[in-house]
Amino acid sequence: MTSPRTGTAGLLVSDVDSTFIDQEVIELLARSTGREAEVTAVTERAMAGELDFAASLRARVAVLRGVPVTEVEAAARAVTLTHGARELVAAAHAADWTVALVSGGFTAVIERFTQGLGITEIWANGLGVDEAAGVLTGEVAGSIVDRPAKAARLREIAQRRGIGLRRTVGVGDGANDRDLLRTAEVGVAFCAKPALREHADLIVDERDLMQVWEGAQRLLAERGRLQPHARAQTKSRSTAGSP
Repeated sequence: MTSPRTGTAGLLVSDVDSTFIDQEVIELLARSTGREAEVTAVTERAMAGELDFAASLRARVAVLRGVPVTEVEAAARAVTLTHGARELVAAAHAADWTVALVSGGFTAVIERFTQGLGITEIWANGLGVDEAAGVLTGEVAGSIVDRPAKAARLREIAQRRGIGLRRTVGVGDGANDRDLLRTAEVGVAFCAKPALREHADLIVDERDLMQVWEGAQRLLAERGRLQPHARAQTKSRSTAGSP
C-alpha cells in the first residue's frame, strides 16, 4: 500500500461513453453491421437501468461478430472528446490530481483516442479477436467492467496512489455509474439519465466538463477537503448546481 500523499493530490474517475466523449463506442463499432439502431436501443435501456449491464453488453458485443478489426481504429477516429475534456485533464494535472477513465466501453478504442492526454489509468472491457481471420469474435474478453467494478476501481486507484476517498470525484451519466458516484466524495451526474441523478452530489446538464471540475472543486472546498490555497483558486459556476 502506498503511503498517504499530502498537499493537494486527488483523484477524478470518469465514465467514458457519453461522458468523457460524445459517442457510445459500441454504436460506432456496430455501424458496419447495419444493426446500429438495435444496439442503440439496448444501450439506452441499459443506461436507464432497465437491463442488467453485463447481459446487455454481451448481447450488444455479439452483434460485432465478424466485424473487421480495422473498425476498431475507425471507431477511435470517429470519437470526439466532450467539450472541456482536455481542459479538465490539464486543470486536474496542474492541481496534482489523477484523472482515471473507468468504462463499460472498450480499452482498445479508448487507448487510441486518449493518446497525448497523459491519462495512464484506463480500465475498460476487452474485445475478443480472431487474430487469424482479423475479425472480432463477438465476445467480451476478460471480466466485465460493470457497476460494482467501477466503484472498486476507484477505491483501488485511490489506495494505490495514496489518495484518501475524501479527495475523490466520480463522474458518469447512466445507471452503471451509481456505485461510482456513491463511493466518491463528490458524485457528479453529467447530462445524466434519471436513474443516476438522484445519487449525485452535483448535477451538470451542459456538455462542458470544466463545469464538472469547477463544481466538484467548489463542493470539496465547502466540505473542507481542499488546502486553503486550492480553495482560493476554485471558481463557482451558477450553471452547475447540486440536486
